[in-house]
Amino acid sequence: MVVLNKIYTKTGDGGETALGNGSRVVKHSARVTAYGTVDELNATLGLARLHASDGPATQLAAIQNDLFDLGADLCRPDMDQDATAEYPPLRMVDSQVDRLEREIDAMTAVLEPLRSFILPGGSALAAHLHLCRTVARRAERHTVELAGQEPVNPVAVKYLNRLSDWFFAASRMANDEGRDDVLWVPGANR
Repeated sequence: MVVLNKIYTKTGDGGETALGNGSRVVKHSARVTAYGTVDELNATLGLARLHASDGPATQLAAIQNDLFDLGADLCRPDMDQDATAEYPPLRMVDSQVDRLEREIDAMTAVLEPLRSFILPGGSALAAHLHLCRTVARRAERHTVELAGQEPVNPVAVKYLNRLSDWFFAASRMANDEGRDDVLWVPGANR
């Protein structure tokens, strides 16, 4: 259990921050950028949840929890799974990706067939989920960039890749199973 007795510590006033293993890095490091973007995604998802009903809200809550797991994974540069450590690294696992895939498949099975590119919009929930999709893609790009520089759990990258697909399918579900999607009309304003 995490206990936060004091919100500000002043330890970051010089432009550095502590990672999950206690090491310190500059706040603009690739690792901090990756997990910071995951945090931004989680906040964006919180806005989407304001518009979600029971079933979707439960799925979004599960994803928000996953995103905290993902942030915890990315903030630990040590890839060893030392079970004897006081705080062993929390890593994303394949079952989290598998759950997203099952949910994507279930949504896709009832969606109207896609015959055009979709513009972000429609219902408020769909619009927010499209925003989540774009932030998830950015988080994925930053995490892939980090993985090119330092070891990263490959499941973390896979999770982010599936998550943006999940948000796309969920945005269509929020638009009356795709019937109210806002379709792109190429050259409509020429």
